[in-house]
Amino acid sequence: MSDDYKSGIRNIAEEPWRQFPNHFGSALSKALVHPETTGSRQIDYRISTYQPMAYVERHAHKVQEQVYHVLDGEGLMEIGDEKRVVRRNDVVFITPGTFHSIENTGLGDLTFIVVTTPVKDE
Repeated sequence: MSDDYKSGIRNIAEEPWRQFPNHFGSALSKALVHPETTGSRQIDYRISTYQPMAYVERHAHKVQEQVYHVLDGEGLMEIGDEKRVVRRNDVVFITPGTFHSIENTGLGDLTFIVVTTPVKDE
């Protein structure tokens, strides 16, 4: 966890793009509010851009809840045994223990916000 646990303002350009573990094919994210960047303890807030065919592998969280908010593009969201197309303005809520994945199946970039709380599965 960062030693800089304090309120503040950050610009999206300040955070580099990175590919987190189990994300593949130019599935890039900026960890805007994250233990490593702000010292946050309860919130992981990222903006992600996946190029066509990029994806995060199917997974579930023990205690974490997640919200995906699609800003642009389209892709395929898997929630449990169901797969649905997601596109701009769709908001997806994932409960703990639910297997899920997202993949860019569209023609252009898929950009979305992901909010996870708490930061870690314990």
